[in-house]
Amino acid sequence: MRRRTISTATALAVVFSSAVLAVGAAVPAVADSARTLAVKSVGDIVVDGAHQRVYVSDPTGGKIVVTDYTGAVKATLTGLAGVTGLALSADSGQVYAAVKDSDRIVSVETQTYTRTASYPLEGADAPVDVEVVDGRIWFGYGSNLGSLDLSAAEPVVRLDQKGDAGFFNGPMLLASDPAVPGVLVAGTGGTLAVYDVSADGAVLRAKGSMDTGVKQLDLTPDGKQILTSWDGTGYGYGFPAYSTTDLTEVASYPTDAYPNAVTVAPDGTIAGGSDSSYDPDVHIHRPGDPTPTREYDFPNTGNSSGADTLVAGALAWAPDASRLFAVSVNSYGTYSLRALTDPTKELPTLTVSAPATAERARKLTVTGRLTSKTLPAAGTGLKVTRTDIESPDGKALAAVTTKADGSFSLTDTPPAGGKVTYKVSYAGDAAHAAAAGSDAVQVSRKATALTLNNNGKLYSYGQDVTFTAHLGATYKNRTVAIYADPFGSDKPKKLLKKAKVNSSGNLSATVDMTRDTTVTAVFDGDARNAPRTVNSTGYAKAKITTSVAKHYRTGKIGSTTYYYFRKNTDPVFTTTMNYYSGRQQRFQLQVYYQGSWYDSGSEYFALGTNGKSAVRLEAPGESGIRARMRSSYINGSSGDTVNSTTHGAWKYFTFTN
Repeated sequence: MRRRTISTATALAVVFSSAVLAVGAAVPAVADSARTLAVKSVGDIVVDGAHQRVYVSDPTGGKIVVTDYTGAVKATLTGLAGVTGLALSADSGQVYAAVKDSDRIVSVETQTYTRTASYPLEGADAPVDVEVVDGRIWFGYGSNLGSLDLSAAEPVVRLDQKGDAGFFNGPMLLASDPAVPGVLVAGTGGTLAVYDVSADGAVLRAKGSMDTGVKQLDLTPDGKQILTSWDGTGYGYGFPAYSTTDLTEVASYPTDAYPNAVTVAPDGTIAGGSDSSYDPDVHIHRPGDPTPTREYDFPNTGNSSGADTLVAGALAWAPDASRLFAVSVNSYGTYSLRALTDPTKELPTLTVSAPATAERARKLTVTGRLTSKTLPAAGTGLKVTRTDIESPDGKALAAVTTKADGSFSLTDTPPAGGKVTYKVSYAGDAAHAAAAGSDAVQVSRKATALTLNNNGKLYSYGQDVTFTAHLGATYKNRTVAIYADPFGSDKPKKLLKKAKVNSSGNLSATVDMTRDTTVTAVFDGDARNAPRTVNSTGYAKAKITTSVAKHYRTGKIGSTTYYYFRKNTDPVFTTTMNYYSGRQQRFQLQVYYQGSWYDSGSEYFALGTNGKSAVRLEAPGESGIRARMRSSYINGSSGDTVNSTTHGAWKYFTFTN
């Protein structure tokens, strides 16, 4: 099925008639783009270069969707059941659409996207393809040809013009080119034919064979060859070219997957498409060159292992060949309009190789190579940019030029240490897209002296501790950052202070030591001094207090204060400790016997969320017993490791009658 565009010359003539040219303006490169199409099927695609619009027919949905070059929808024309073939008038003023379910051709005005006319084709059953040649509209129906002439006062429809081409098993595929007046190509069911349509009817000029799997035809702008979307030779997949004189195969452009589309740009560049889930989908060839100049591989936007695939026949060039439009479909049945930019240009590769390491302020050499299917000429200029700590946005260096084999080299003396990146860029030309490459080198810097005090020291709970970082001599940067990272997953690392050190090289920050804390001092480095990070871990005791209840008095035994309990009263000891999730206190009990203290056991008790734990001891029932207890936090055994091991004060008690 035909996917043609108006020729460059015609399109420019339309533009010139209504606009003033801007001379000398740079045209920025445009990236490939893709937009989802709200269609259920795709019958045809045609590009209006004068208005930068793309028309896509949807036979199943009965509509034509109009988008701009980015895929943004500008209009949707509905009520066109079975609409398939599309063709653009020579002046880009009308799009003609074959509507097979109602056996008619409708005309759509390209400024307003309104239907201007509907032409019934009585006797033409289910027209599917349409072409405009010298102002006359040709259409294929079944395995036959017809024409619609709008030049007279009333439309004139002529049917059954295939002659003795021997067509069978439609649908009919048509092709033409605005640069080749009076010529129409038709094909279906393995038969290919060329017609002279310069007069009133179609005169068969040549007939021959093509593969029965062909999905799309196109005529080259010199009128000498016909391209089809399937190689009929039986020697592999490809896009064969047939002579318009006798329809013998004169060339073929091979591909690895099932070919399903072909279209020729106004400059003769060939775009072939293939149904390729695991290979490139679009293949660009220069005339006569079987090796692709460029290929496009669609991404996978569905849920299958293979990528999106090209819809059969859904390829169309922009008239200036700046873009190639394709419609793809994924495993969900979602269609996307893809704008492939600069399709006629080769994609060069630019490699850059720098040494892994180098000395600061000493000369180094960077090499590389620009490669492409066809090499740009020797002496091609390349832009060089160096990015380092002192030039984070990049500094332009002297440009370099390529040798005959595409190689180049440059020398530089890096003034700054650290990571230094050399980026080399090729601007591209008429035959090559832009390319760039880069490589980085680690340039040496002096070691930096940085210290931080208080490492390993133990502090009381809640003590304010000053940590001081000392920075030695540096080139320019005198800024140090101090961070505190308390133990435990519930509190993040926090920046305490970031500032320039004082004249003595010192910077201090205070930490409230409620947990073990790692304090870090960070120097980011500068052009001549390496970054440096040092750590100091300060340790914090837990906060432990214990209160005693149920005693009837206190008193001293010797110099020690005791709590006195009746022999049948249960003492209660309530410990308060700084809380942490899952924390337990260790309750330790000792008994005094014959002048010495003996362990009577220990046990861990969980803290409540208020940090309290109350333990009741069973009364001994006899007098004269002296004992003591204490509560402790044991790092690792008390359920966490956020504080250092801390023992509470001993509480002494005795039982009396």
